[in-house]
Amino acid sequence: MLELKQINKYYNQGTVNEMCLFDDFSLSIGEGEFVSVVGSNGSGKTSLLNIICGSIPLDAGRILINGKDITRMPEYRRQRIIGRVYQNPAMGTCPNMTILENMAMADTKGKSFNLRRGTDRQRISYYRELLSSLGLGLEDKLEVKVGVLSGGQRQAMALLMSTMTPIEFLILDEHTAALDPKTAETIMELTGKIVREKHLTTIMVTHNLRYAVEYGNRLLMMHQGNAILDCSGEKKAALRVEDLLDQFNAISIECGN
Repeated sequence: MLELKQINKYYNQGTVNEMCLFDDFSLSIGEGEFVSVVGSNGSGKTSLLNIICGSIPLDAGRILINGKDITRMPEYRRQRIIGRVYQNPAMGTCPNMTILENMAMADTKGKSFNLRRGTDRQRISYYRELLSSLGLGLEDKLEVKVGVLSGGQRQAMALLMSTMTPIEFLILDEHTAALDPKTAETIMELTGKIVREKHLTTIMVTHNLRYAVEYGNRLLMMHQGNAILDCSGEKKAALRVEDLLDQFNAISIECGN
């Protein structure tokens, strides 16, 4: 279980541009939940992910995973239990390294390196098998540098690499936003497959309301650092895109837009 307890986050603190994004915000996410997070720009979606991953510090409050306080745990240590896929496909892979080298690097996440070859040749057949599951033909391009692949191919690799080692949480930060519609559909289908097969607790921020409705068993709508909508179970299953649009329209009217 992931717990955020009474967290506070300020930006530009002590200046005329000071803004309080989260004010005593609390949230619990149970094991195995797939939570879709939607909201307008500046609502706190990405900041929420950054706080969980340790990319930005808290001003107050605590973060607990399975009862263990990780509030002061540095980001690189949290990466051992958290896999993250970013909006930009270039952020999840190393373009100047081959597919094989990228896979080998992901395979050793959280392990000591010592003086040995960077690529374990005995693992190649395993990497081929994993890449074959993507259905993109990457298993036959192991010596190709990742930088020449398409954005969709790189994002598929990033998703695969983020879940190669045992993790407790998968964080998806608008991971289809930079892709064309057809490729985005492929990545979402792959996402659903990986989450189901690995039983991963997942948090997905997305601007695509259809994906938010179709994927996951819980939905949060963020606005000004608060969860103004939190539905799961039958209520989530009955949710329609039109319902979310109505909420967005109500927010726009409230804000004078």
